[in-house]
Amino acid sequence: MSWALSITIFLTIVLAALPHLVWAVALLVGKLCNLHIAYAPFGWSAVALVEVAWALLAYGYFVGRWPFVVQEAEYVNSDIPRSFDGYRIVHISDLHLMTFDDNPAKLTEVVEKINALDADLVCFTGDLVNLSAEELKPYIADLAAIKARDGVVSVLGNHDFMLYSLSSQKQSSEGVDELVEMQRNALGWRVLRNENLVIERGEDKITILGVDNESRSEQGFHTIARGDLTKAMEGSDGFRILLSHDPSHWAAEVLHDTDIPLTLSGHTHAAQVRLFGWTPASWVFRYTAGRYDEGEQTLYINIGLGCTAPFRLGANPEISVITLRHE
Repeated sequence: MSWALSITIFLTIVLAALPHLVWAVALLVGKLCNLHIAYAPFGWSAVALVEVAWALLAYGYFVGRWPFVVQEAEYVNSDIPRSFDGYRIVHISDLHLMTFDDNPAKLTEVVEKINALDADLVCFTGDLVNLSAEELKPYIADLAAIKARDGVVSVLGNHDFMLYSLSSQKQSSEGVDELVEMQRNALGWRVLRNENLVIERGEDKITILGVDNESRSEQGFHTIARGDLTKAMEGSDGFRILLSHDPSHWAAEVLHDTDIPLTLSGHTHAAQVRLFGWTPASWVFRYTAGRYDEGEQTLYINIGLGCTAPFRLGANPEISVITLRHE
């Protein structure tokens, strides 16, 4: 049974049950108070809830997942070396490759869009898969075709640690190693696991820092904390950009304890629902989508290209382009 069908069945049962639960409570109260409680309003409410849910799920599944948008932004900082003025970073996140199993051509479309953006560097901020490293194998050719002058740099998100599979801890650990190996060897990506990468232009340089998923309970919901920012910063020099999957890490450690000017994150998906600028992700995350500036430091959250549940409503899958500018 596909994950989309499983979610639809679960929601149908829940939404149909809720009015009936209310009716059962009202019926009990009615008997105690000698009142007649009609069933019809509750029954029709159940039907209406299920029909609305089906309509929204159908739209989110067949339409909402696919309008890939390109978000352009400039980041200005006087510490950016002049040789990197105009440097184009394509930021992508949260592919959750199972998303494309029913429509693999859409991933090909994503890669074509990325390659059309003339990137100097592509940064992927985690959650390549949902449950296992096996999800990557059908898409190796597509993802290996992503091109940028300085290549593709990636970090691991919470899903990349196989937290939600039914595998044993040993099997999950082996799955993480397999996923990292495939990224490095089959895709040609540079996976930063609490380490850094120096990119040079003549005598100028910038440093890309990358940490494993670092979840903090100050906001959001706790998943896994494997990041070691101190280790990632060792030997780093020049203008620094941090890749950290979970934006709660920025608020908890990066913002006040370091001078890292620019951090790129993902993880929130904007809850895959955004209506008139509002997203339910704001119930649990302080920072949900787009750019945030605090003092001299900036966080940019990409809301992802894939899905954990197979639908999006208003929170269109996105590719971000961040152009560095020397002030």
